[in-house]
Amino acid sequence: MKRTVSVLLVALLMAGLLAGCGGGGKEAGKAPAAGETVEIKIACVGNEDHQSTIMAKYFKEELEKLYDGDLELKIDIYPNAALGGEREASEGVKLGTIQMTVVTTDGTLPAWVPDTQIMSIPYLFESKEEAYRLLDTVISDYLVPKFEEQGFVHLGFGELGFRHFTNNVREIKTAADMKGLSIRVQEAPIWFALMESLEASAVPVAFNELYTALQQGMVDGQENPIASIYTSKFYEVQKYLTLDGHTYAPVSMIMNKPFFDSLPADLQEAIVQAAKNAVPRQRQAINDIEDQYLQELIDFGMIVTEPDKSSFVEATKDIYKLEEVKKLVNPEFVELVIANK
Repeated sequence: MKRTVSVLLVALLMAGLLAGCGGGGKEAGKAPAAGETVEIKIACVGNEDHQSTIMAKYFKEELEKLYDGDLELKIDIYPNAALGGEREASEGVKLGTIQMTVVTTDGTLPAWVPDTQIMSIPYLFESKEEAYRLLDTVISDYLVPKFEEQGFVHLGFGELGFRHFTNNVREIKTAADMKGLSIRVQEAPIWFALMESLEASAVPVAFNELYTALQQGMVDGQENPIASIYTSKFYEVQKYLTLDGHTYAPVSMIMNKPFFDSLPADLQEAIVQAAKNAVPRQRQAINDIEDQYLQELIDFGMIVTEPDKSSFVEATKDIYKLEEVKKLVNPEFVELVIANK
């Protein structure tokens, strides 16, 4: 009898927790009634100044300006991994316990949409302008339907930035200097292939645990855009910054599809337009501050190096042709993007 009561109590507690994670008490997929409050929780892993959080803030501002329908909106942003790391946030959106998140496109999302790992193909883009154009056309056209098949609405690509290596061991001037370093990477096979091509060791660590891992010497270094390095204060635990720009990283705004589909047409239209408005605002804001961040990293004592980029390009040029990578990213998709550059 005691065991039966205990099992019932656990079940009731779990039901309560799941209900608390939902949107304003409304069941996913159930259309809200006029006057009802629609709650949108947006999970972000970075702090208040991180690119993903800035994206969420602009989206919230735009949606609150655009929507004037019969429903009340309650939009809450949860930074600092308050609702979990990128994997937990993405899974929460997939399950419908979180309505929306902004996460690194080629981080955990490949678990559902493997072709997002095209963003991990090194040196695919020569400039941000080229990346924006392709993301907003060819890449979106290809990936958005795949997100929908997995129960997500992909609302747009925001700015994370070109990714660069940092480490605590030595200055990196050529690709050969990467040999033997342990580098934190995102948990995706293509990142392991990148590290292998540079003869470095790939160590997957959750972003919200990365500062501590660097501080404690669990890994020698990591790779992230300048804004992420600055806002996460990695300059406190890393000495060398190598401006190699190996990949361009966007963030993806994704929403639970059954939740989105349950909303009235005017709110759906406002959400889509709010995302379209927020994307260029966020990209411009990050670009405007990146040079300032780089100078401050130098002022904080980081040794910044512009390496021989051609040595990195040569070492990694055949990654997308590897059999293990072909299984993850359709080579025809890669060639489509290259053809439209």
